[in-house]
Amino acid sequence: MPPDTIDIEQEGALVAYLRGRGDIEGDKLPAITLLSGGVSNKALMVVFPKGDSWVVKQALPKLRVQDDWFSDPRRIHQEALGLTYARELLPEGTVPELIFEDQEQHILAMRAVPSPHENWKTMLLRGDLSDDHIRQFGSVLASLHNNGVLQQGRMREIFVEYRYFETLRLAPYYEFTASKVPEARQFLLALCESTRGVRETVVHGDFSPKNILIHQNRLVLLDFEVIHFGDPAFDIGFSMAHLLSKAHFLAPHRERYTAAARDYWHVYTNDFSSKRSPAEFEHRCVRHMLACLLARVAGKSQLEYLSPTQRERQAVAVLNLIKTMPKTVLHLIEQFNSNIERD
Repeated sequence: MPPDTIDIEQEGALVAYLRGRGDIEGDKLPAITLLSGGVSNKALMVVFPKGDSWVVKQALPKLRVQDDWFSDPRRIHQEALGLTYARELLPEGTVPELIFEDQEQHILAMRAVPSPHENWKTMLLRGDLSDDHIRQFGSVLASLHNNGVLQQGRMREIFVEYRYFETLRLAPYYEFTASKVPEARQFLLALCESTRGVRETVVHGDFSPKNILIHQNRLVLLDFEVIHFGDPAFDIGFSMAHLLSKAHFLAPHRERYTAAARDYWHVYTNDFSSKRSPAEFEHRCVRHMLACLLARVAGKSQLEYLSPTQRERQAVAVLNLIKTMPKTVLHLIEQFNSNIERD
């Protein structure tokens, strides 16, 4: 970032910035709260005296993880594109409204999701699983992928930028894991290459429970900084890895979460039809599920709720499954669960 870039987390900096933009007038100041949970952005809640609420985000050049992980902060403008055009692809109320983006400071503001709301990841980790939320999760992703295909000519041009998916997903998840887990190296590097060759529809790239807020029992989707036109199987692999990892983590609820993963797949496949053959698409989903399950315990962004023992167990289970390569998503779900139970 240039030396004159502001830091919105510094006391008074965001107020001065918003005042300079004309968003704050007079002596009544907004209430500002630091939001936690993200590793790639600074994010603050701004509540104005008249009740309007914004979330203001600024992209970090170095992500807040243990290993060095850098990405161009201009990716915030990819998120602005996502907030703008995903509203056309998804049901009303699913995507927050973009308020503004600042091309120089790499800042955006979006309208905050009204209270009360709760993060879906937080709910799932305490065992609060709703069949309706799972169905919505599958339906939202299918809508994004379906409408991306229907508008592919336009969306391919809007979401042509691919480098943030490279620097925030393929490199830190697949390539880094390949360097750490020799047994999976060939599988992961081959998957990277094949993924780059698929440009089929709009892909969220970060479709996970942590990026879902539940408001009035409806899902609201956040964090579009790696949205691109690419392989929809990645979204399935990424999201399924979260559901199955939580099934692993929450042993008393394992069967419920495994069943939820099955239901999620059924809802999604009932609504989405890949341009390629169903069997070929499902094979891609299987490979991305295995890669993401391994990357979340051996890559640069490891799941914080799994213990070292659980991470090792998950890695062993995935490596066993890579050798046998399940034929379908449902087979993978069952075999992963069996491997976890056996250990």
